[in-house]
Amino acid sequence: MAVGNSLVSKANQKMGITAYLTNDAVKAQINSIIGGKDGNKFITAIVSAVNANPALQECTNQSILSAALLGQSLNLSPSPQMAFYYLVPYNAKTEVLDEDGRKVKVDVKVAQFQLGYKGYVQLATRSGVYRKLNVLPIKEGELVKFDALNEEIEVNLIDDEEAREKAPTIGFYAMFEYINGFKKAIYWSKAKMLAHADRYSKAFNKDTYKKLQDGKIPASETWKYSSPWYTSFDDMACKTMLRQLISKWGLMSTELEKAYAADMGVIEENGNVTYVDNEEVPAENPETPVKTPEPEKAKETTPKKAKAENKADDDIAGALFGGNA
Repeated sequence: MAVGNSLVSKANQKMGITAYLTNDAVKAQINSIIGGKDGNKFITAIVSAVNANPALQECTNQSILSAALLGQSLNLSPSPQMAFYYLVPYNAKTEVLDEDGRKVKVDVKVAQFQLGYKGYVQLATRSGVYRKLNVLPIKEGELVKFDALNEEIEVNLIDDEEAREKAPTIGFYAMFEYINGFKKAIYWSKAKMLAHADRYSKAFNKDTYKKLQDGKIPASETWKYSSPWYTSFDDMACKTMLRQLISKWGLMSTELEKAYAADMGVIEENGNVTYVDNEEVPAENPETPVKTPEPEKAKETTPKKAKAENKADDDIAGALFGGNA
């Protein structure tokens, strides 16, 4: 037991993110990819993102840097305020050598790359094939009807932007139109989106979300709920809408295909993507039941991301800048 605890401790030992990114070797790597002046801006943005999330501070520095470099390769700003993509803490396992030189697995925390809805919009519009691309939360009192057969929506949007921002969200609408005139649109109720998030995000629980919205969880404990589904539900819902819409019916550029493939994955140092098969941090969250796979499913070799998307395709017959996902 002592040996195991020691290995866990060593695996989680790390220098601070600022010291890591400004280390001569790492800084030289960043500058060789990004450039001196832009490299400094990149480092500042990453430090800001990590310092704003206590759970992210526990992640391995390498996973944070690799995810951020992927975002940079897509020409997406790492600034948390821009929300083009998120760095999401996850529990995972890694191999280390024990005192006898044997490989053993220990728990670590890693940063997952999660594309935001604004990132999807940026990458899709760059492709040049879309005349229109839009995604919008629909507020209480705005929806007149959505004709699913003809994919037409009728709404009366609230004119006052401040009032609209404060109004409760009841659903989500997304659409695109190609340059050649082909159109596609979908609408999901908030209830459907809550069920989707509850089913496919291990960190998210719709009952806990309601408690957060109702102020029933102390402010001192809200930091535990770091998943974007808790902190930016509407943004993650918009990302889900775009992801469903574009992946099923849209054309994807090479950049967008690259982002789609890496979305919700951990970027390894060699550039490979691993889809973490554990719950998002914080695992200690007592409000969120861990959604453990059934024993027979745990033996499957299909990546969890692919399994979730296959299930989603089955569930959404006919019918995601941020962010669980």
